[in-house]
Parts: sequence; C-alpha cells; structure tokens
Amino acid sequence: MTPESHSLTDTDDPSAAPPPGCPAHDLGPGGLRRLYGPGAEDLGAVYEKLRAEHGPVAPALLHGDLPIWVVLGHRENMHMVSTPSHFCRDTRLWTPMRDGTAKPDNPLMPHLAWQPLCSHAEGDEHLRLRGAVSGAMSTIDYRAIRRHINRATQHLVNKFCEEGRADLVSQFAERLPMVVMCEIFGMPEEFNDRLVEAARDLPKGTETALASNAYIMDVLMRLTARRRAEPKDDFTSHLINHPARLTDEEVAQHLRLVLIVASESCANLLANVLRVVLTDPGFRAQLNGGQMTVPEAVEQTLWDEPPFSTIIAYFAKQDTELAGQRIRQGDGLLLGIAPGNVDPRVRPDLKANMQGNRSHLAFSGGPHECPGQDIGRAIADVGVDALLNRVPDIQLSCDEQELRWRETISNRHLVELPVKFEPGPQQEVILSSQAESVPSQRTGSRTAAEQPRPTAPEPVDTSGTPLSTPAPGQASRKGVFHRFLRWLGGE
Repeated sequence: MTPESHSLTDTDDPSAAPPPGCPAHDLGPGGLRRLYGPGAEDLGAVYEKLRAEHGPVAPALLHGDLPIWVVLGHRENMHMVSTPSHFCRDTRLWTPMRDGTAKPDNPLMPHLAWQPLCSHAEGDEHLRLRGAVSGAMSTIDYRAIRRHINRATQHLVNKFCEEGRADLVSQFAERLPMVVMCEIFGMPEEFNDRLVEAARDLPKGTETALASNAYIMDVLMRLTARRRAEPKDDFTSHLINHPARLTDEEVAQHLRLVLIVASESCANLLANVLRVVLTDPGFRAQLNGGQMTVPEAVEQTLWDEPPFSTIIAYFAKQDTELAGQRIRQGDGLLLGIAPGNVDPRVRPDLKANMQGNRSHLAFSGGPHECPGQDIGRAIADVGVDALLNRVPDIQLSCDEQELRWRETISNRHLVELPVKFEPGPQQEVILSSQAESVPSQRTGSRTAAEQPRPTAPEPVDTSGTPLSTPAPGQASRKGVFHRFLRWLGGE
C-alpha cells in the first residue's frame, strides 16, 4: 500500500469536512475504512463493506491510522500464507515500523513488535525454532491427553454441578484449556486462578498486561530450569532436549507463545461450540440424534465462528500483486480468517453444512500453520462431549439476545454463557498424572517421539522374592487388555 494512497491532502480545509452524521465520519485519511473506533463495532459488517467496495483484497486502516491490506478472499489468504517467497511474518519489514509511524504506544504493539519466536522468524531460524516446537508436539500422547481432558472436565463440573447454575465461559471454557496445557507442559501444580487470569489479560494490552507477562514468564522460566535439571516425559523437557538446542530464554518464550495462543483459541472455540448447542435447536437435535458428531460440530464452528478473526500480520517482501491490487514491498496484510471463511466464492450459502470440511482458515496454513491444532480439537471434542454427557439437560438461562461479546480486531470473545440444569452430585476424579523421566536428546540422536520408554522394574512380593513372570506372549496380551480396560475407565 503506497504512502500516497493515504495522503492527508485537503484535510486541513474546514470546508472539506463532512457534515455531522455523515457516514464519512467513520472513514480515515484517504477515505479508507478504519478497523477500530466508531463505525467498527461490528467488524464482520465492515469486512463485507470492504469486500463489496474492493473485492478480495481491500485497503483499510489499523489503530493509529496505519495502512493495512485486509485479505478477505479464501483463495487469496491461502496464497499469501503459502508463498513465503513473497509474504512473511517478520514485522521489521513493515513500512510503518521502519519509518516510525507505528508508535511504541500503539495498542497493537504487542502483536506488531518483533520477537525472536518461530511465529516471527523466517528461513533457517524459522526451521530451527519451528522444528523444536513441532518435534516436542510430536511426543504428546494424545490418547493420554484425551483421558486427561475428560478428567479435567469432570473436575471443573464438580465445582458447579450441585448449584444447578453456571457460567460456562468463566467456569469452564476459560479454565479447561489451562488445566490441559499445564498437564502437557509438566506443571499441573501451577494451575490456579491467577495463571488463568494472567493468560486472559496478557493479549489485551491492558495496564496490567506487563505484570501478567512477568508472572507468566516467571512461572515458565522456573519450569524450564527444573526440567533442564530433571527431564521428564512432557512437552517442556522435549522442547529443551530437542537437537535445535534452544536456550532457556527461547524455551520459556515459546512455552509462553503456545500457552497464550492455546488458552485464547481453545477458550473461544469451547464457548462458541457450546453457544451454538444451547441456542440452535436444530444443531442440538442433530448432535443428540447422532446425525452429527461432536468433532463435526467443532469443524462447523471453526467455519462459522473461528477462535481468531484475523492474524496480525503478514508483510510483503517484494512488490507483487494480489487479487488485482498492487502490493508494495513493506506493505502489511491482515490474514482474514473470519472473512475468508465466509467468502461467497467458497460458501455461496452460509447455511450449508460444512461438517467434515477442514479447508477453513481457522488454523492458518503454510509454514506458520498452527502446530497445536490437534490439541485444540481434542480439548473441544472431549470437553464438549464430556460436559454434555455430565449435564445433558443443560439450557441457556437467559435470552440469546442478551449474550454479550467483547470484540477486538483479533477475535470475538463471548463474555458470559449463563446456563441452568438439574443439580447433581460430584464425582470422584483423580486429575493429575505423574510424568516419567525422559532421556536427554543430543544432536543426531533420535527425536523424542522415537525415544524408548523406561522399562518397568520386575515385580516383587513383600518378601522381596521376584514374582513368577508369564510367557512373553501372555504378558503382552495381558498388558494390552489391561490398558484397554483402563482406557475405557478414563484412566
């Protein structure tokens, strides 16, 4: 986007000012639509106006009247994220950052300030950092995590089941992801209300965001030091011991990135799925009648109400063209997840069933595609299913029109989801499990996913005499069967 297209020519002429009440008051320099402030309360409507006026790629203004392209088309978004030779995530390339027009006090600076993370890195450095994160992700035992999600759901429901009323946002959706991520990181003892609130506060750029960041980083730096000294079979240990040899600072920073993104996105996804279940009788009937599974309901929600509306931002590495728009080197582009998901060329009928179709933009794509999307799906799938099984008569306790949203350029977050149901007794739940030690990884060694598990010690009786050991084939069959029975019991 050229600086000339945002010139302030004639803006000092009082006669050029639009009359009070004119829609032009919602426009900024160059007559471009603002994505913030008055007139941008409903960003979905703003995106549709931009689509009608400019097509799949439209010029707009971010906070501080910073120029940005909004990529509205599904095809154009996929092209952008999949063409690293033309577009990247390195915010240092953005012209407003280079010429100083993006001020340090800009409310979007937490998103725009470059950080040494895989989400901002490119080339070999991106491969090194992303490889470590993806490698650590590959070691996660998803069957064990799904059992933990079920137990964590039961634990959270126990806290309100006897009341017959609850707010599924603050008491469930905002807490379940953090419980699960603490288990994955190997720090279940760190889960508390303060950590949940800090993770919610940090991305908002509030006055307390710096304090929240300091608290989270202190927790994660202490965790990194513990796992560096005593590795276990958890995500943190595998991240530390990956052949990429991340420093303690790099480990803690990437733990924070994964924690905050997982917490925010999963909380929104859970709340959005549950809202639809509670407000759409046809949707719930399909779910109860077996015509739709919970995973299919989750995919439908990822189309209709993705956890993140946009991602800030991609940047042009060279002059190029996108959907007929001339993009100059240094221009910024918003990844339009929500507007791309409703692109009329992809979804001419927004009421059409999209269950089972995973071509939405909810997890981005290309080199920066979300590496933790399977965790997000598991939290939503198991969490929603376990909640509805535990309180099958759950109903919304207010009119749907009374539900409130807190919308930013990044996402729409449901403020509350009040429900009522028949009170029931608590259930016994053992929440946390003990992680095993894991060998350190070295450059050139097998990845964490290939590391052998520690061998269990030979069983002994109370006198210290070894117990009789069955034949290898019998032991294997018995072990598999017992593990299957334990899996059925949610252990």
